[in-house]
Order: sequence, then structure tokens, then C-alpha cells
Amino acid sequence: MRKLTLILLTAICCFSCGKGDPVPSVPVDFSAAFNSPAMSGLNSAGGVVLISGYGVAGLIIYRTASGNYVAYDRCSSYQPEKKCAVTVDATGFTVTDPCSGSKFSLADGNPVKAPATKALRSYIVSYDQFTIHVYN
Repeated sequence: MRKLTLILLTAICCFSCGKGDPVPSVPVDFSAAFNSPAMSGLNSAGGVVLISGYGVAGLIIYRTASGNYVAYDRCSSYQPEKKCAVTVDATGFTVTDPCSGSKFSLADGNPVKAPATKALRSYIVSYDQFTIHVYN
């Protein structure tokens, strides 16, 4: 019985340990009016806004093709202890970790270019016709 327990615990540890540590969870509570000049980047589908001072390395808010909004921490999921803030690519569809070269999709936060294997930390987004609220 002990041998089986030891094997099970070892297997759980091996399969739950991924490449790099996840981005730390920090409290996020950001709100802004859509008519604020800082939010003008969200006026059309594919628009992106970068917000400093929230999360680990700032926030990215992206307006999807369907008109919904998603938000991520700018801290790369690859070696998050470096706190490398991803930057928006010229295409507007991906962001790049300048420290490792990893790329992530803005549509869902998933990595699209190695070495990253984990998605960006996402946040909850709620909005009405006047304001947007990003939180966890």
C-alpha cells in the first residue's frame, strides 16, 4: 500500500510540474470608462490597450473579433520570475516576450511560439456600454 501511494505521489508531482512557474496571482481590480482617451484603442475589433500598475507586469485588454473583451497579465508565463512584460506585435494578433522570444495569441492567451508552454494569466472582464471592469 505504501509503495502504491509513493508511486501515485511521484506521478502527480511529475505531471503537475510544468516548464517554468506560473505567473503569481495578485489582486487586480481595474475599471475605466470607454470614453476615456486611454481606452480609445478598444473602439474597434482587434484593438489593444496596455495598462500599467496592475497585475504583475501590467494588463493587456484586447477586443476580440466578436466584439468581446479579454484581459491578461503582461508578465510572460515563461520564467515569470523575470517579470518580462510582453509587447504587442505589429500584426495586432500576438504579443511577444522580449526576454525569451515566446509569442502568445491575444485571442486566448495561449503560446504560439516556444519556449513558452503555458498561457498568459487571464483575468475576468465585465463591461456595459459605458465602462469596462477587469478583476480576479
